[in-house]
Amino acid sequence: MHALKGYPRPQFVREGWTDLDGVWGFVFDDNDEGLDKGWNNGFEKQQDIIVPFTYETKKSGIGDTSFHPIVWYQRNVTFTEKDSAEKLFIHFEGSDYETKVFLDGQMVGLHKGAYARFSIDLSDYAAEGTHLLVVRVEDSTSLEQLRGKQRWKKENFGCWYIQTTGIWKPVWLERTAMTHLVSAKLTPDIQTFTIHLEAKVETKEPDVKLRVEILFDDILVVDAMQSLDQMGKVDTTYTIYNTDVSEWGMKTWSPQHPNLYTIRYSIWVGAECVDTVHSYFGMREIRIEGQRILLNGTELYQRLILDQAYWEESHLTCPSEEAMLEDINKIQALGYNGVRVHQKIEDQRFYHYCDLKGLLVWCEAPSPYRFGDVMVANFTAEWLEILNQFYNHPSIITWTAINESWGVPMIKTRREEQQFSEMVYHLTKCIDQMRPVIVNDGWEHTISDIITLHDYEERGEILKSRYSDQLEKILGNEISHNTHKKAFATGYQYKGQPILISEYGGIAFADGKDGWGYGNKVKDEEVFIERFDKATKAIQDLPDVVGFCYTQVTDVQQEINGLLDIKRKHKVDPERIRLINERRL
Repeated sequence: MHALKGYPRPQFVREGWTDLDGVWGFVFDDNDEGLDKGWNNGFEKQQDIIVPFTYETKKSGIGDTSFHPIVWYQRNVTFTEKDSAEKLFIHFEGSDYETKVFLDGQMVGLHKGAYARFSIDLSDYAAEGTHLLVVRVEDSTSLEQLRGKQRWKKENFGCWYIQTTGIWKPVWLERTAMTHLVSAKLTPDIQTFTIHLEAKVETKEPDVKLRVEILFDDILVVDAMQSLDQMGKVDTTYTIYNTDVSEWGMKTWSPQHPNLYTIRYSIWVGAECVDTVHSYFGMREIRIEGQRILLNGTELYQRLILDQAYWEESHLTCPSEEAMLEDINKIQALGYNGVRVHQKIEDQRFYHYCDLKGLLVWCEAPSPYRFGDVMVANFTAEWLEILNQFYNHPSIITWTAINESWGVPMIKTRREEQQFSEMVYHLTKCIDQMRPVIVNDGWEHTISDIITLHDYEERGEILKSRYSDQLEKILGNEISHNTHKKAFATGYQYKGQPILISEYGGIAFADGKDGWGYGNKVKDEEVFIERFDKATKAIQDLPDVVGFCYTQVTDVQQEINGLLDIKRKHKVDPERIRLINERRL
């Protein structure tokens, strides 16, 4: 089971779930009086809101772009007799920033963060009948929380846009047995034809086993039953070699062939199956050898495009699954084999469709902007949630923890900020040994598996000269690769890593509209194509550079340098872009 339309967690699918998206009661609490007035027991609503769209968006039904620090939601939920006899969880895929959840007036859960899923066990409160669910979300303009591209001023500025406050991803209920699978971490090893599983089961029963069935199409590859250890865990490795699947014994995942294995988990208490979860995985290996990045042992040239994934009427929230899939199809039709999801953690269904369609992904932490103890604590907690939630997606091949020294503005010389970047690198490696990690994308690198450079020089001949004639000096920190930053922080040096131009382009049209791009605006499609072609070819011709990332997929509010406009309409002939991008395959 590779897909279940509408299901918010596509790599961990159960049948028993209820969608809570839709109309909720809503109220602003600018004076922070709701708790004192007992709104956790219900409030006289001021208006309706359509979850999961935030009040700032037109899709929410409100469309108020001013900042309100505290918002409240409420709706009725009905639990059945079966719900009260089982485990019942409420899942928030994303709520920004501090979320308190109340059921019939009693606080049942609290979470801080904006971008990862959190779950609350409602089992002790799930008596049969109708209940009032109330959610209070408090946001701020703090620069110490992970903001990404959300503005902290009253108006948009630079490349920062309207803030996102409150629930902005799906909310749903899930029913499980008392004994149930909690998590499953999957690590493929194509060298040994194996998949490593670390699973956790919640149980109080004495005789519990985990059954794992792995299939490719309809071919059964693994069928194994294993007892839990004393901590309720299974830590084991399965061999998937099978010549009925392929004469080579295995199907690997790649952009050209996004092969996926199905995995079915079932939990058995004695002779009874009490829980079943459907998932999938891809057998792929991403590794670095010298200056080259290898996917499944073959040199990978990355043709990436930067994607901020904003929509005109719903901002950070994707309006539908169809819209996710449309974006991916258009990215691939433009000749890109990967996407750098910039300053945002997408809806998990987006990464699922990238798995299905074979689109490579760089997963990037949304940035905080002020360094200090609070920022370090906020970043570490939320980054760990992100790493664990998205670990199993084969499409994700790189983690990017910091961008352009945001949040670490003195990293060039300040040792505390340098040590933070080192900590984030090693923390990420503790969770994930598979993927490359970039700790400061663009410049002022400390330790990093890939050296990435941002350069918005609009003249292709200058780009070509800069990186063909002066690359050694750039990597030696003798000169800057752009107008103001050098490749490495003080005390660090190039150690032979792969090099990638991870931002360039950003071309905008001079069509009389307000907004900006990088460099001079162009007057028509022919001038656009000429500039795009020269800049892209300059990078493609560099033998020591293993890929590029063009800015960007779509326009975003005042930033109008997308290949598509905010309505997802092409500005230039996509076939001409594809032919240029695929010139070096």
